[in-house]
Amino acid sequence: MRIAAAMLSAVALWAMPGQAQSIDEAVTTFTLDNGMDVVVIEDNRAPVVTHMVWYKAGAADEEPGVSGVAHFLEHLLFKGTDNMEPGEFSEVVAANGGDDNAFTSYDYTGYFQRVAADRLSLMMQMEADRMVNLNLDEEDILTERDVIIEERNQRVENSPSALFGEQRNAALYLNHPYGTPIIGWRHEMEALDLDDALAFYERHYAPNNAILVVAGDVTPDEVRDLAEEHYGPLAANPELGPRERPQEPPQTAPRRLTFEDPRVSQPYVIRSYLAPERDPGAQEEAAALTILSEILGGGQTSVLSRDLQFEEQVAVYSSAFYSGTSYDDASFGLIVVPQDGVTLQEAEDAMDASLARFLEEGVDAEQLERIKFQLRAQQIYALDSSGGIARLYGTALTSGLGVDDVEAWPDILQAVTEEDILSVARNVLDLDQSVTGWLMAPEPQADAAEAQPEVTQ
Repeated sequence: MRIAAAMLSAVALWAMPGQAQSIDEAVTTFTLDNGMDVVVIEDNRAPVVTHMVWYKAGAADEEPGVSGVAHFLEHLLFKGTDNMEPGEFSEVVAANGGDDNAFTSYDYTGYFQRVAADRLSLMMQMEADRMVNLNLDEEDILTERDVIIEERNQRVENSPSALFGEQRNAALYLNHPYGTPIIGWRHEMEALDLDDALAFYERHYAPNNAILVVAGDVTPDEVRDLAEEHYGPLAANPELGPRERPQEPPQTAPRRLTFEDPRVSQPYVIRSYLAPERDPGAQEEAAALTILSEILGGGQTSVLSRDLQFEEQVAVYSSAFYSGTSYDDASFGLIVVPQDGVTLQEAEDAMDASLARFLEEGVDAEQLERIKFQLRAQQIYALDSSGGIARLYGTALTSGLGVDDVEAWPDILQAVTEEDILSVARNVLDLDQSVTGWLMAPEPQADAAEAQPEVTQ
């Protein structure tokens, strides 16, 4: 009851004129002469600022044969430039009381610092420097290549679930590079060299392929002046062409895989469907899929949880997942972890039966309204973090959306109807566009003495 009251209070406050600044009122955008887009999100509650540079280049923009080079280059940008020694960038950030990091996804690579607002100029100076003046040698390559291979060992090779996920993605995407791991296939990572890293850097790291997002205690005029001073002199890359990738052909057959690993302690079944992403000016399907994932698997009141965990008691956990913020086709997924004594086939059959009932019976009106209310509350609470808002805009803009799409998204979610949800469910929950996977330990083998009958003389 206290949580619900808090949500109502937050929504009421949001709706009261003069009590809060909506996000669209706090956002200013402009473009520098060299093509660099700038987003300023003013938040004067504390004298700090988040400074982020997003490149519209990620793992899905790599050339064939060099998987992992986008993530590799992210590491290498913390090496030296013509003006800074290796490691000096982060040392300067720390010496100024800030923190910094970077991240790579399929559709973008991002670099950020969170510092006192009066250090923003210094952050721009250093980030602009490594956008064009990266200075690498063979020793940097060898050292950092070992680092990313060890990262793969820790995050992927040591995790049956991660290995399983790689295989599922490769099966789901028949032609699109989303089927290749962001960190890279190991055999290609081991061959990455200086030329590979520099080729990706020289093609993609340019102001006309970057988005600057600044959130915090700043004004748009201040950011414009600093951006023109530090990023404005950088030359655009005239050879940067359209962002084109191989696309998926029509998928006409369901795919299945079983991944066995002796380290698996909890087997589960998971199914992924190819699904549409959020498109600029046309986010309605993605909004319906977002709410569908909550209806089917968003907590203990969801359809799968109700049917499989409480009524039939065949599962200890169930969920659904979807994130439409991607440049190309996304995926919609379902997962069921069976109870002890329940086979994966029985869990899968129960999941399919639950989906069939949902499509026949339709959407519970009270559940739909509750989900919309919760989504609105989450969006309001998200405004409390300037860094989170900066990341929201950066992720969207590097995935092909515009500022208008970001600002329209909450209202589009609220406008979703039962008919919208059932329509996308029937279109997306198509086995011909899916991969169903079982993760399990190998079946125990009979002892050698049992397997080989005795022969007596």
